Amino acid sequence: MQQNQFILRQGTSDVLDLFPHVREFCLRKNNTIQLESFIPEKTTTLNLYFIVEGRFEWTIDQEYYSLFPGDVAVVLPGQEVGGAKGHQDIGTYFFLELMVEKKSPDGRMAIGRWSHLSDAEKHTIGKILLLNNLPVLKIKEVGDLLQEIRSEIFGQEIGYVTRVNHLLDSLLIIIARQSTRQSGSRRDFPQTFLKLEQALRQNLARQWTVEEMAALVGLGTTAFTERVKRYTGFTPLHYLINIRISEAIRLLKRPTVNFTDIALDTGFYSSQHFSTTFKKLTGHTPGEFRKRNYSNNQQNK
Repeated sequence: MQQNQFILRQGTSDVLDLFPHVREFCLRKNNTIQLESFIPEKTTTLNLYFIVEGRFEWTIDQEYYSLFPGDVAVVLPGQEVGGAKGHQDIGTYFFLELMVEKKSPDGRMAIGRWSHLSDAEKHTIGKILLLNNLPVLKIKEVGDLLQEIRSEIFGQEIGYVTRVNHLLDSLLIIIARQSTRQSGSRRDFPQTFLKLEQALRQNLARQWTVEEMAALVGLGTTAFTERVKRYTGFTPLHYLINIRISEAIRLLKRPTVNFTDIALDTGFYSSQHFSTTFKKLTGHTPGEFRKRNYSNNQQNK
């Protein structure tokens, strides 16, 4: 791998004009230690670091990490990153700073429109990175991808803009996949399942597929389905329906929220679909349930 350092920054490097989502892309080679050169600070972007050579001691989101060649540090928007001692260590690393859109339900991260990934894939990758929250991954292939991005940007051959964006997509895919694999290797399924349920409840209106749910916890669909059935007694989709009904019951206790809004907010296709499913699982229509709940409240006063 070539190790001639370079620094491209948005606003000062013309070659980034066609890549407004790339705030900075560089290869840094530190031959000496410069004190206070890497004071921990919070980022608003998605920062990716790939260690080429050397050993780095950083803190990411206030946790200490030692990074070695082949390691990828993934710093999410809102997290803090810096040298453990406030300075950069001797060594070489790629740095890529990507702008992200804050459109996810938790307001933290969504991949921008430059990406050729489908909306579902963008959403899933963002969720995987947030849910797993593994700041350091071991992915040597990332170095090759970053080197290829560098060659495309400087070479500017026909189609290089599309090619660079495709490579950025590939970068995010490979990081998300490795994140799920590493998460799986240390998995405590009950804890992971709890995080999955929290993620589902944050966006119940979404039409979740089993594949997406499985990806969030780093399992294939077959293994995921088997674990959920063993853990809950339900298939993943039936368990999801139970969560939707649980949330609907909470909302039905608010007399000002209409049935259609409850149906759509909890992920049912229509108020009729909601009503049919609700009666099947509770024995009452949503209207009957609300009336019954109201009567019980009046009697308890």
